[in-house]
Amino acid sequence: MKDLQSDVCRLALVQAEPLLFDKAGCVQKALDTIEECAAQGAELVVFPELFIPGYPIGMNFGFSMGKRTEAGREDWMRYSDASIVVDDPSFRQLAEAAVSYQLYLSIGFSERDAVNGTLYNSNVIFEPDGSWKVHRKLKPTGSERLVWGDANRDYFPITETPWGPIGSLICWESYMPLARTALYQKGITIYLSPNTNDNPEWQATIQHIAIEGKCYFINADMLVRKSSYPKDLNAQSEIDALPDIVCRGGSCVIDPYGHYLTEPVWDEEAIICADLDMRLPAACKMEHDAVGHYSRPDVLELIVKE
Repeated sequence: MKDLQSDVCRLALVQAEPLLFDKAGCVQKALDTIEECAAQGAELVVFPELFIPGYPIGMNFGFSMGKRTEAGREDWMRYSDASIVVDDPSFRQLAEAAVSYQLYLSIGFSERDAVNGTLYNSNVIFEPDGSWKVHRKLKPTGSERLVWGDANRDYFPITETPWGPIGSLICWESYMPLARTALYQKGITIYLSPNTNDNPEWQATIQHIAIEGKCYFINADMLVRKSSYPKDLNAQSEIDALPDIVCRGGSCVIDPYGHYLTEPVWDEEAIICADLDMRLPAACKMEHDAVGHYSRPDVLELIVKE
């Protein structure tokens, strides 16, 4: 890796289509893609939310108010079996890839707790020395709450890098102002946002956050097609009602001024490479630092329970 302080970060932002419900397939696709990113000189590789084993958009797993179905339970169990337990062999493969290619790797995954069996919508950042930090989504959105539990630990982990501290909030966590501030207070220079949000208004949100936090905003979305889903799920009628492209992507990089460093990519897989000028996050704080000189800690205070 570069020296402890580096003015440029070579980023590879991956907009890829997962192999839904297929843990081994998703892990192998991730490993192949990481190799391709490394060949392009990547030092930081970022994948979307729940890349392993994919985000099952449109499925309800048989839940309705006060009721469940056995068919839905079977699909949920299949998804649970495809989820990753931290430090299991699949997890280790990804950690070893970060070491092998000497890069930082961020990837979203469905985490199955090793003790209680609850699923969590999680994101992990692997480091070149083989260590890692996991962040669990604080509040799953909408009916996600029927599949994944609220985070019970790993709220705001920060990874120290040659380009300053980096951290992640998953998808709509970025609509939680206090959660954003918790990251700002830790001095992040790169804000990772693994998500599944292709709504046009999301683009305005991410530009605002980059300006507010004076950081690079890495908008990591995925491509999901109707054909991504296994053909033998019990929820086939739900899947049949989906459009051919279920999630269009829109992955991009926003600089600390709120400008597109890379334009959004729609409706296709892509590896989006960018060189981040890491002098900008500090330079942009000359007139506005939300947790520094442009704050009033005597009036407003955030208390974070780590």
